[in-house]
Parts: sequence; C-alpha cells; structure tokens
Amino acid sequence: MAEPGLDVVGIGNAIVDVLSHADDEFIERHALNKGAMTLIDAEAAERLYAAMSVGVECSGGSAANTMAGFAALGGRGAYIGKVKDDQLGQIFAHDIRAAGVAFETAPAQDGPPTARCLVLVTPDAQRTMNTYLGACVELTADDIDEAQLARSRVTYLEGYLWDPPAAKEAFLKAMRATRGAGGKVSLTLSDTFCVERHRAEFRELVDNHIDILFANEREAMALYEVDSFEAALAALRGRCELVALTRSEKGSVLLAGETIEEVAAEPVAQVVDTTGAGDLYAAGFLYGYIRGRSLRDCGRIAGIAAAEVISHIGARPERDLAALVAERLD
Repeated sequence: MAEPGLDVVGIGNAIVDVLSHADDEFIERHALNKGAMTLIDAEAAERLYAAMSVGVECSGGSAANTMAGFAALGGRGAYIGKVKDDQLGQIFAHDIRAAGVAFETAPAQDGPPTARCLVLVTPDAQRTMNTYLGACVELTADDIDEAQLARSRVTYLEGYLWDPPAAKEAFLKAMRATRGAGGKVSLTLSDTFCVERHRAEFRELVDNHIDILFANEREAMALYEVDSFEAALAALRGRCELVALTRSEKGSVLLAGETIEEVAAEPVAQVVDTTGAGDLYAAGFLYGYIRGRSLRDCGRIAGIAAAEVISHIGARPERDLAALVAERLD
C-alpha cells in the first residue's frame, strides 16, 4: 500500500528555545542585537544563559514552529532537522511528534549538543534571539528523504538553514527533489541579518527556485537594498508565484502575478511576545494555500495564527487554531 501523501514538509534548524524576560538595559549591557537573531558560539551561550533570569524551555526552530502551527490547523506535515541524541534532542523529538508532525531524522550520536536559542523578551514584546546552532550544523544531504518530499505538495525552507555549509547542500537537494516531483518550494527569509549575510544568493534563489516567498518588510527591503516598503514591493513583483510580506500591526501585503492584496492585522488584546509571529503566519498561509482558499483568505488565516501566538509567551499555539479560524474567518 502506498504511503499517504503530505501537504507540507518543513526543513530547518531543530532548536530548543529558552525564553526569559529582560529589560533594555540588559540588552545593552550584553551588547545584543535587539529584535534580531544572532549566531553565537558555545562559550557565549553559556555566558548569556548564566546571566539570564528564570527561563522557560520549549521546542522551537522557525520551520518547526511553522509545522507545529500547520498541524494544529489540521494540515498533514513532516519535519526534517538535526538534533543530537541528548536530553534536549529527545525533548525536541517528543514535542514535534506530539504536535502531530512526522519527524524521522536520525539523531546525531556524537559531535555538538542539540541547538538552543536564548530568547530575551523585552517589555515592548520584542524578542532578541541568540542562537547556538550545535547539532543543526550536522544536517547534511543524507538526511533529506527524497521519497518523503515527493509525497508532499510543498517543501518549506527557512533562510537560517543557509548558514551551515552542509545544511546548504541539504537545502539544495531538497529543492531539486521537490521541483523534480512537481511540488512547490517555499522559503522564509528569516531575519534581516540572515539576508545581509546571503543577499546575492537569496536573490538568485528567489528568481530561479522559489515559488512561495515569506518575508517581513525589513527583510524585503534588505534583500533589495531599498529604503521603503513600496520599493521592495516593486522589486519583488513577478519574481515568484506568491509573495507574502508581513508588516506587524499594518497587516500583510500579498502578491500573486499582477494581483496585490492588502490584509489588515487581526486584533490582539495584548501583544505579549512576538516570538514565532512570522512562523505562525507562514503556517496559516500555507494551510489556506493547500486548501485552495482565496489569496485574501490565506492572508486572513495567516493573520489569525500569528495573532494567537503573539498573545502569549512561546512560539507555538496554545489555543485551538482550527476553531479560531472557523470562528473569525468571514
């Protein structure tokens, strides 16, 4: 009997998040890049962790959060990412499977420990992320299951994965396998610092390999080195089948050929933590796309998922996303 099909396979850095509250003085004292993701080494990770206040540990990683949200909406998903066979690696594997996402990547038996991201949440709900990649860099092309990708309609890739050289090869293999099987390739740009590190390569990917692109307005502006959202929008027009650009409280702007759709942000009683907003936006959008919903509905579902996750600490949904969508979608 043939294996059942999948809607989306996400590929990214498998990370356990440690979230803690901090004030701006703490951010400045430790010379952290507020509101961004910065890669750090093992020594810096230990030093920062020791200085942090009481933290909450939860499985994370951008694409993994997206897949958890996608499953919560009712989608059939799988995830590829590398952990070590250690305590944090076992926690990650348990959590992603418990979320309803297939996870079959073999854990590393030696080498660096499972990755962790130290997330400082300031009173303005901004998250400053400091990531020790650890075992993530051990992801290779051998971990890419081409048969699994062939059964999926969309492969979703996080821009952060472009940093480790071996993982980049895995990224390229996944794109080739997806396209070869007739599937769609989706990419999130992840972070402005990530874009600045790989601008030329990301532009080439967008022009020649990506069908569905996710970015926030700062990432889009950084990609094309322009100083306005309108200029970034113009630069992206016609480059992908679909482009979804998020603008925080301004909502999002969607491009499909010559069509531009502006979608207002969903109301949130209180913004507690913006961690995972883009991840859950992508989850909602992809769910709508897979279900054949209109472009506007895709943006609405995405906004509902993002609004839920920023209403509490942590990057994965706490409420029933499927019920929220059914309740709020016109």
